[in-house]
Amino acid sequence: MPDIILHAEVGRDLGSRPTRRLRAEGKIPGVVYGHGTDPVPVAVVGRDLRVALSGESGTNALLSLDTGETTYLALARVLQRHPVKGTVTHIDFQIVGRDEVIAADVPVNLIGEALEVAHGDGMVDQQLFTITIHARPADIPTVVEVDVSELTIGGAIRVSDLALPSGVTTDLEDEAVVVSGQPPRVAGEGEGGEGEPTADGAAPEAAGASESAGD
Repeated sequence: MPDIILHAEVGRDLGSRPTRRLRAEGKIPGVVYGHGTDPVPVAVVGRDLRVALSGESGTNALLSLDTGETTYLALARVLQRHPVKGTVTHIDFQIVGRDEVIAADVPVNLIGEALEVAHGDGMVDQQLFTITIHARPADIPTVVEVDVSELTIGGAIRVSDLALPSGVTTDLEDEAVVVSGQPPRVAGEGEGGEGEPTADGAAPEAAGASESAGD
């Protein structure tokens, strides 16, 4: 997959007032760092950034950050967002090397149908929605797919069962559960307390009252 070219302006003024002005112009302030480079303040056009990160790779997209004088091979790493609007207000770009193994969070997608779980009125319980992998930038997978077709009630698919692409590893424990098949919930299960019927069908309060009356 070719790198995505993203143009960045360098030499932006720092401070809250210039930053507000940038955002009013539809630009997003950011910083480029890594590989021993002094942090470089930059600004990118908000729309261009959304397009660059809207593909299948998301924030793991490999970017050619073009400043006009220098081009950095980078990944979008920290995106700060407006607490209400959800729009990106600041972004960090991490410089990477093509042959450098880096860490990245990749979403876990379930595929297939867990028919045995469904026929038993059970539930497919996904416990890991992302996993941290290690790979070269170009080898970072878009998603990690987990086939649940053979999943049964009481069964589980663990990290050791994942078919990671060549050159991709993870530090997660082999026994960590990715997805499991849970049995059907019994009505009222876990809802103990006063008022539950006794073996003969009477409420505990009533049974207690009868015993007191017979004393």
